[in-house]
Amino acid sequence: MKNTPLSYGYLLIIHAAIALTVFAIPFLSKIYALLIPIIGFFIVFKTKNRNNEVLLIAGYLVGVEVFLRMTGGNFNNEYIKVAVIIFMLIGMMYSNFSVNGMIYAVFILLLVPGILITTITADFSTDIKKALVFNLSGAVCLGISSIYMYNRRIGFSDLQNILVAIGLPVITTTIYLFLYNPSVQGVVTGTQSNFETSGGFGPNQVSTILGLGIFVFFTQLVLFSKTKKEIFLNIILFVLVSYRGIVTFSRGGIITGVVMICALLAILYLFSSSKSKGKLGFVILLTFIMGLGIWVYSSVQTSGLINKRYANEDSRGRTKKDRLGGRELIMQDEFKLFIDNPVMGIGAGMGKQFRKETFGGEVASHNEISRMLSEHGIFGILGLLLLFIIPFAVYINNRQHLYFLSFYFFWLLTINHASMRTAAPAFIYALTLLWVEIRVPKKAENSLN
Repeated sequence: MKNTPLSYGYLLIIHAAIALTVFAIPFLSKIYALLIPIIGFFIVFKTKNRNNEVLLIAGYLVGVEVFLRMTGGNFNNEYIKVAVIIFMLIGMMYSNFSVNGMIYAVFILLLVPGILITTITADFSTDIKKALVFNLSGAVCLGISSIYMYNRRIGFSDLQNILVAIGLPVITTTIYLFLYNPSVQGVVTGTQSNFETSGGFGPNQVSTILGLGIFVFFTQLVLFSKTKKEIFLNIILFVLVSYRGIVTFSRGGIITGVVMICALLAILYLFSSSKSKGKLGFVILLTFIMGLGIWVYSSVQTSGLINKRYANEDSRGRTKKDRLGGRELIMQDEFKLFIDNPVMGIGAGMGKQFRKETFGGEVASHNEISRMLSEHGIFGILGLLLLFIIPFAVYINNRQHLYFLSFYFFWLLTINHASMRTAAPAFIYALTLLWVEIRVPKKAENSLN
């Protein structure tokens, strides 16, 4: 996929048309969900993954997941994660993998004790298979993706193509949101997360993928816009995605997108020459002005309620007691469960059952860190330490990976407010492990360090 004005614009038009088509004929969402892996398999088998095509396909699957869930196209909640895992395994079959990447196999093995505890302690009313798949599919997706991407050489422009593959279905999602809810003013009455402005789906997950889209189109604007037409086009995309993300009233994804942009600008500034720093300062100023304009428009459209949302106030301006929408209670409960079961934990996927006794209902965890502690005990701590440390060990010798911090922060912040319900945090985490070369190799390399 060459990132040229013609192909880029053509692909955007196609994905806008997909939104219109699915909105008009909802059943086509399932056809869309079925065609993506089929076409992906055809591409990968034809090319034998010579140019890491599996990363483009997997990136596209990550970007389209929320849209498919929103429109009823997903065959089940783990459909995209399983598809990503399969493509990563196919990629290993064709292009091998780094032996050092097998450290992530250790991470997967650290989950096994928690599985054993679940099978032993779960009562008859618990669907063990469902509980394990729901809670471990994201971790397994992360582990398999990381094994494939560990120290895999890739050109910076090829990495950007992966981001574009993620971003194209984000445009489909954004257009669909405008069709589903053309008037924000008519549905915003409070400061809680809004399902109407989120396409009738979970605002947290919609906000997460739109926040990632904000970063994608910011990078397209700042680093890959060579003409005035491209600049104008990417400004429009950045504005539209940002606006629809903000009005979901789910803060996590938008804050994450802003942090990703700030991390990128910091890296660019740090490694720029004195002459380039002046130009970058101008870019930062324009970014701030553009962001301020989007915020002001969002505030007008929501009658100022969005300001109160981010100030943690209700519609009457009263400060809310909790800042995380009730997540504090769940986290406190999970830390208590860890303290009571520090070695083996309570078992993978058993958190819901324990919280049923505490809260009177099966409340899902929003925080992957506290969940790993409560359900896996000391093995969860060891697994988290691996995830925290290894990307920096790889990055020390690969400072050309300009997106490293942005990707790392996306994973870290997302698992703290949306756990690993979607494939996005798993896949984006694995992208931190790529060996990125600023100059695109004449021939795409699959060789590993």
